[in-house]
Amino acid sequence: MQTRKSVLDIFSTFLQFDTDWITRWITDPKLQRSMQQCLSQSSEYHISRHFWALYWHKVWQTQRSPLASAHLCSYLQEVTYWTAKKMTMNFSSSLSLTDLFQIALLKIEKIFNKFKAQQGINLEKYASLVFRSIIKDELRQRREVNICTDWALLHKLSQKKLLESLQYRGLKSDQIAQYILAWKCYKILYAPTQAKVPRKMLAPEAAIWEEITKLYNKQSHKKPLEPEELQKMLQLSAKAARAYLYPKFVSVDAPKPGYEEGSLLDHLSTDFQKSLLGDLITQEEEEHRKEERSQINAVLLGTLVKLDLQSQRLLQMYYGQGLTQQQISKQLEIKQYTVSRRLASHRQTLLSTLAQWSKNTGHNSLNTDVLNQMGIILEEWLKVHYHHPDFS
Repeated sequence: MQTRKSVLDIFSTFLQFDTDWITRWITDPKLQRSMQQCLSQSSEYHISRHFWALYWHKVWQTQRSPLASAHLCSYLQEVTYWTAKKMTMNFSSSLSLTDLFQIALLKIEKIFNKFKAQQGINLEKYASLVFRSIIKDELRQRREVNICTDWALLHKLSQKKLLESLQYRGLKSDQIAQYILAWKCYKILYAPTQAKVPRKMLAPEAAIWEEITKLYNKQSHKKPLEPEELQKMLQLSAKAARAYLYPKFVSVDAPKPGYEEGSLLDHLSTDFQKSLLGDLITQEEEEHRKEERSQINAVLLGTLVKLDLQSQRLLQMYYGQGLTQQQISKQLEIKQYTVSRRLASHRQTLLSTLAQWSKNTGHNSLNTDVLNQMGIILEEWLKVHYHHPDFS
């Protein structure tokens, strides 16, 4: 698998499979346009992938945006693939690598929900830890659901899961209440004879359906039902539960409801995302500036401590006390031109150290304008440094 390198590709491309083989990376045009727009607004094109992962996760947290979800799915393609590959090697299953890959992506919002950026771990590492348990749980659940008949599944379901399934199905609250009542009556009057619910549990006999229906009609405030109608309600409940346990992605390329053309991505508002992007970029730039100042401070201090005591005293008198070269020459009993020459020499040593640091870290290319700017930075740093209370 070829590794993606550019931020644009990392957040806009997806793996394409042929059976269990990766054929290539394919680009989603809408995600590509979205990332290009975001990158054009940032002060640095090559902001790290981790910055954009945090950005899109923040958008997803605040908006539950399909666009943000799609970008994050693209970002986590490699992690998902390698986790699925390890699972196929370590666990026997009838499901293929591609199946496990899809299972992980179908549950990816669990990762978005639980991920906490303030804990200090990046989203890729967190996903690699969580995907494994997600796939294992899904395999166990799928085995159970595949083996169970509708009637066994209804017995194994909790009320919470049934409620979520019916909500996922899109039923209204009063309909859900009737379906749950039917399910309760079914469980009361059609209890398994064994201590454990058999997976191949058969449908109730006609006489039991009559009893279940009587109990339901007695407790329901709706129009009385016939046993066949109640049976259909319970079968729909089982179907809803299976669908809920196998959720499907709605493609961001799917047309918006009520439209024959276009897609969901074409109708997403970007105002909030622009504002959030600006805030995050500002925050990142401020953190970058703090880190840069810290590094400059360490580099210059490391050079200063190597100077002899007289040189350090000379700098302290000039920058800390604000003495003129004539005043310094009198106090140190040396010629003024010697003071001037030594100050220039020390400044040049510090400036050379600063320039070498900049070159090594790749912060700037060393041209005349950059060196002049460094000279200004150095002068300000020396004034601040020697006015520190420790030098009073």
